[in-house]
Amino acid sequence: MNIQDVITGGGIVFKGKKNKPKEENKIKTKAKKKTYITGLHNSDSAKMKAEIRRKRANRHKK
Repeated sequence: MNIQDVITGGGIVFKGKKNKPKEENKIKTKAKKKTYITGLHNSDSAKMKAEIRRKRANRHKK
């Protein structure tokens, strides 16, 4: 690759990124797991957060 060719020829063409199939339902953090959300793993902070989520979900229900 010659510098003059790059300057006069329109630049360098790079390859695009490879398309990997996306993995659906992949859980990355502990906070998204069902047992953590519902507070079933006996952690007091998780139970408190689950209670807050439950109250927030029921706030606008009639």
